[in-house]
Amino acid sequence: MSIDAMIAEMAVAAKTAARQMGRVTGDQKNKALTAIARALEAQAEAVMAANARDVTLARQDGMAPAMIDRLTITPAVLAAMVKGIQEVVDLPDPVGAMGPVMVRPNGLEVRRMRIPLGVIGIIYESRPNVTIDAASLCLKAGNAVILRGGSEALHANQALAAVIAQALADAGIDPKAVQLVPYREREAVHALLQQEAHVDLIIPRGGEGLIRFVVANSKIPVLKHYKGVCHVYVDKGADHEMAARICLNAKVQRPGVCNAMETLLVHQGEAATFLPAAGKLLAEAGVELRGCPRTCAIVPQAKAAVDSDWPAEYLALILAVKVVDDMDAAMSHIAAYGSNHTETIVTGDTGRAERFLREVDSSVVLVNASTRFNDGGQLGLGAEIGISTSKLHAFGPMGVEELTTTKFVVYGKGQVRE
Repeated sequence: MSIDAMIAEMAVAAKTAARQMGRVTGDQKNKALTAIARALEAQAEAVMAANARDVTLARQDGMAPAMIDRLTITPAVLAAMVKGIQEVVDLPDPVGAMGPVMVRPNGLEVRRMRIPLGVIGIIYESRPNVTIDAASLCLKAGNAVILRGGSEALHANQALAAVIAQALADAGIDPKAVQLVPYREREAVHALLQQEAHVDLIIPRGGEGLIRFVVANSKIPVLKHYKGVCHVYVDKGADHEMAARICLNAKVQRPGVCNAMETLLVHQGEAATFLPAAGKLLAEAGVELRGCPRTCAIVPQAKAAVDSDWPAEYLALILAVKVVDDMDAAMSHIAAYGSNHTETIVTGDTGRAERFLREVDSSVVLVNASTRFNDGGQLGLGAEIGISTSKLHAFGPMGVEELTTTKFVVYGKGQVRE
């Protein structure tokens, strides 16, 4: 069977499974998810052995360290997968939830009912934990899902998909509700993107190149974010110790992810005292600073930034630094170079904090906290399926509720329209 024919067959099977999912109760879904978690623990050695094959091949191919980090399943990562499933189990089931009633003058009762989206295609790179996160969230929200992981993670993803399929079958749910595309070829991605008759939404997770390819070739609506150019702005009068701690965490804790800080903006009134100490702290952590002229005058070890540094998503221990005149200048810089992902203000001024929250157009805006908190688990959603920087149909981390939509339901007593 050709790749196109196989993908078409998978899409038809997913649509059939999605209809069955509409009849599955919340208890049944939770039992199935719990079965997946238990099976994952039981099959931990097999999953990590499959992942070890992927990691070995990736190193032989010269994959970048940041991508190797995303690819690797350690015991801690596997335990986090299991914990993520349990957190999803504990979430309220959104399907069937009814909004407030609106009674029309003719007596009609109008409400909105939350329903699954249907069939979701998820295309992602490197991180095999996405296989578990995506499956658990889609199942909880009553959807079927077709997963196309990166070719570099194929062995681990196949092992994880086998665990999920068996657990679903044991729970009496159609295993076709979660399917993994078994091909490495990009032709399979293109084929999936043509299945508009059976797939309702595409969610790509990965580098900017992948996402732009998906957007350019999809006949299906796409939820996307191209990159995470995240900023921390240190405001006039900010607590320097707090600001330094936030900056270090935002840049260093895990530099290869989309919610890591890529640009630091510092109010000119704080730069002379804040930047030397903060720069030393960041340099000691291995961060290369690329600064504007005012930054370089204060921090001599900083390299001179060029125009391409301001919109850059480094995903590495590199940080662009700019001294700004005031908060308006900081917000203008974010508007010009940001990616609508995550921004933080460090400030002691409540009024400026509230203004920053209102005016900065990003999916998550924080006050006195690290950008690294733009994460579904950290924000109480359980596992997340991705972070959307487009405003339709969701903005920010996508949890269970964001994988549903609403329809109108109307109760009448024989009314007819005049």
